[in-house]
Amino acid sequence: MTHRRSLTSIAGALALIVITIGSAAHAQERVVPRSATELKLSFASVVKKATPAVVNVYAARAVEVRNPLFDDPLFRRFFGAPGNIPREQMQRSLGSGVIVDQSGLIITNNHVVEGATEVKVSLADKREFEAEIVLKDSRTDLAVLRIKDTTKERFPSIEFGNSDELQVGDVVLAIGNPFGVGQTVTHGIVSALARTQVGITDYQFFIQTDAAINPGNSGGALVDLAGKLVGINTAIFSRSGGSQGIGFAIPANMVQVVVASAKGGGKAVKRPWLGAKLQNVTPEIAEGLGLKRATGALVASVSPNSPAAKAGLKSGDVIVSIDGQAVEDQNGFDYRFGLRPLGGEAKVGLIRGTAETTISIALMTAPDRPREEVTIKSRSPLSGTKVGNLSPALAEELRLDPAIEGVVVLDIAAGSPAQRLGFQRGDVVVEINEQKIGTSKDLERVTRNASRMWEITILRNGRQVTAQFAG
Repeated sequence: MTHRRSLTSIAGALALIVITIGSAAHAQERVVPRSATELKLSFASVVKKATPAVVNVYAARAVEVRNPLFDDPLFRRFFGAPGNIPREQMQRSLGSGVIVDQSGLIITNNHVVEGATEVKVSLADKREFEAEIVLKDSRTDLAVLRIKDTTKERFPSIEFGNSDELQVGDVVLAIGNPFGVGQTVTHGIVSALARTQVGITDYQFFIQTDAAINPGNSGGALVDLAGKLVGINTAIFSRSGGSQGIGFAIPANMVQVVVASAKGGGKAVKRPWLGAKLQNVTPEIAEGLGLKRATGALVASVSPNSPAAKAGLKSGDVIVSIDGQAVEDQNGFDYRFGLRPLGGEAKVGLIRGTAETTISIALMTAPDRPREEVTIKSRSPLSGTKVGNLSPALAEELRLDPAIEGVVVLDIAAGSPAQRLGFQRGDVVVEINEQKIGTSKDLERVTRNASRMWEITILRNGRQVTAQFAG
């Protein structure tokens, strides 16, 4: 089964189940069936073209299993210390993937292979291969695999379609391995486009379809009637755990950005950096600014020396388009801007006061600096955290304000004091026991000193919080 997540922002507190779905369409004129004979036409030719490139993905990961019985004094008395008893077991997950290059490059969901120590893929012709993880991008929930094959075979691959050409009502096919029953094809229509309030990944811009999607479909293909890949199935809304006609796919145009980074040898996806904090335009904001509609992305702040600042973007500007494509909200801008190739410029249309204008923003990556990652092991409330020095690049990755400086929590060990006390990934440590924390080395040094009482100040979600903990 695939990994599942929960979502309560949709009516009825629908459970969000991570799976795979797809969507597709083509630029040709749409024609409604004109007779009963046309209704009998088959999708078989499309399926025959696309299914050889869709694979099953099997991932295995070692997870620690802690049995409370092992710590029971009576158990220890009769059976001794449980040092020889295995504390780890292999957890297996099942998903789908799509071969996007004949060399054996596969795209799937990141959650399908997250933490995996072993990955295998099964092709449509039943052959199995080991695969290696080439690149993982948690921001889009995508991962790129490569088949380990010494024969240099050319594998069947699928051609990318242009997901921007999809229209609501287009017929699409979803191909994957639901519930592990084997490769399955379902069909439906594109129910909606540019869904941005879903809460699955950083880039909220999904294709919605009613093609039947179920656990195990994650990472599978959504194809159009030309047999081209227009999306990677990712999630559904469901009360029962199965398909109820609301599924979401990552658009193929975003998938291509991740695949291109993998082909270029990168271990991470490089995207353009804006250097400004945006927010949605609410009806109240629209009324205050004199806008006719509550649409666009409002510039809340601009970081000094960023591409946005150098282009002349100002707080209070409302971004309404990018390279001629309309921007409905903050997530829509993030998606459109993230697709732009590095090295050029983006034409950004905006409303400033009562006037409309266009500025050119350079497409460059955010500056980075040595993160100097450190895991805190000394006895303190932060024990078990991995921390690193913030930079605009890391702030962009963690979705933090790029103007923030300091030390950020990157990871927290399961069961550690820091986890039990409620520290979270993305917390920025500002001060410990009245000592300013500027670098990860500062934090490591300060936490080495034993203390009967700890006073720690952090930044979380834009708010500064101070808490005291017993030593």
